[in-house]
Amino acid sequence: MMLHLRSVLALALLSLCGLAQAAGPAKIDTRFEATRQAFEAVFPGVTVDGIRATPFPNLLEVEVGGTLLYTDPQANFVMQGSLLDSKSRIDLTERRMQELSRVSLNDLPLDKAIKLVKGDGSRQMVVFEDPNCGYCKRLHTTLQEIDNVTVYSLMFPILGPDSRRKAEDIWCAQNPAKTLSDWMGGGARPEKASCEHPLDQILAAGQKLRIQGTPAIYFADGSRVDGWLPVDQLQSRLQAAVQ
Repeated sequence: MMLHLRSVLALALLSLCGLAQAAGPAKIDTRFEATRQAFEAVFPGVTVDGIRATPFPNLLEVEVGGTLLYTDPQANFVMQGSLLDSKSRIDLTERRMQELSRVSLNDLPLDKAIKLVKGDGSRQMVVFEDPNCGYCKRLHTTLQEIDNVTVYSLMFPILGPDSRRKAEDIWCAQNPAKTLSDWMGGGARPEKASCEHPLDQILAAGQKLRIQGTPAIYFADGSRVDGWLPVDQLQSRLQAAVQ
């Protein structure tokens, strides 16, 4: 039974390792080099991206493929799940994941985005979205209630061949912004269109950012939210990002 569980965890870590390799080489604090070696010895083929101390004695945070695990300095055990501070009631894992996903908007491929401007466009958000994603469509409906925002939409067709076809039709349309809004917000299927497009580059960028679902939303302060937000929460995040 123990060997079976170990094998399952190893397979899961190996799948995460593929994402880590796409994101770039690991940088490990030399203080935790022994732990890295011990961890990778227990799980052959797995590459550790980072190790750092937690607020708790002898408990280390291990980053593998954008996922956080916890172990002791000798890698005698591995835990997966949320680490909660019982005194402050803070989810330390969630807070750390938000730190790891933060990115400057200047580092995103905005030149490959479809740009939607509402009002004065003073607030900014970037959305990786699939044209067949239900929650992406719901986000566009929510955006109809929000003003003074610039939305950079990056077509991220991961839900199948039809998503790829629609993404190309939208990006290659004579008016991509209107075509996108008409489809995502109104259900008007885009007309067939073809051109040189940046979909593969956008998919590669999303892979480096470890985006595995849509919508993935980035705000002006570099923070990220995975999934749809109701209008009040979206307003709050947009406003907080520019303060």
